[in-house]
Amino acid sequence: MSHMINPLATPEQLYQRRSFSALPTELQDAIFFSTQCLTQAAGLLLQLPQSVTTQANVLLARYWLIEPMISHEFSDISAASVYLTAKLSPYPRSPRDLALVYNYFLSPSSTFFQPSVSASDDSSPPPTNIPNDYYLPEHVYNSFHTRLLHCESRILYALSFDTHVSLPHPLAITYLQALDFLNTSKSTISKRTLAYINTALLSPQMLYLTSQPNALAVAAIYNAAKDVGAKMPECEWWEVFDVDREELGFLVVGMRSVEGWGRKMREDVERMKAETESGKRGGMITRRDIEGELRRRGLSVGNGYGGNTGVGSEEVVDMEAEMARRMDEKMADIEGSAS
Repeated sequence: MSHMINPLATPEQLYQRRSFSALPTELQDAIFFSTQCLTQAAGLLLQLPQSVTTQANVLLARYWLIEPMISHEFSDISAASVYLTAKLSPYPRSPRDLALVYNYFLSPSSTFFQPSVSASDDSSPPPTNIPNDYYLPEHVYNSFHTRLLHCESRILYALSFDTHVSLPHPLAITYLQALDFLNTSKSTISKRTLAYINTALLSPQMLYLTSQPNALAVAAIYNAAKDVGAKMPECEWWEVFDVDREELGFLVVGMRSVEGWGRKMREDVERMKAETESGKRGGMITRRDIEGELRRRGLSVGNGYGGNTGVGSEEVVDMEAEMARRMDEKMADIEGSAS
């Protein structure tokens, strides 16, 4: 039965992530929400099965439970989790495929996290598809490839090479086949159940890291049955699937709260993007956006590792810019000594 259970987060890990992170809680939530959405969107463009993309989401959440969120660019960690999961599946994708997809999502032509046309005014029209915006030069691909392999190794190291993920999707379908009492269309109840299971990936409670797949499947079925008005027995039928009432109640509330919470997170991401130097409203949130938000709040963070928050603390160091600066200084010294 070990292949049907997942390693769960400990209370200490959850507490430390919230309490000792260098980032405020609302920024952690915004990063988590936008990056998980980006991972799902990348899986669609890469034509990966939902099972593979979901495993990438779970590995990403596990990694951020151990490592600081801001230690690497969010899109790079997302790409590495997709690359790693796809490589271990029957549907591998090449680094160039991922580079093309993520280069598009980060371009001005991307529609990812863009405001809807009805909600936008004349001053912020929808993005225009300009192929030159997401053209991938060779040096950009080489840089992405290097970062991709580095982030992949960091994920494997942080997770101790344990990439096993058991999903609730097949369990939910199996449970539904056994629950003839639902007295409704199997197609309708199945779609609604899978929607709840997929939405749970975005939950700030990290439901996939705190509950086993059988509990997630039962909670999704319970919510779906309530939504479509399916008739359920008055007995505690969830105990047949080894789920107690307390855990079921927590998961039901957690899954139902994701929709409203997700709307707020999307508004927060759009606001942070609009307050950047470019003033662009919408798009994938980046480390630079988070750094700008921290500066507006009078905070800063040093290279993503906790303990450096506060006014007057060390600014975030761009490693590539720092290396380029040192090379320029070295060349200046060589030219000076030669003359």
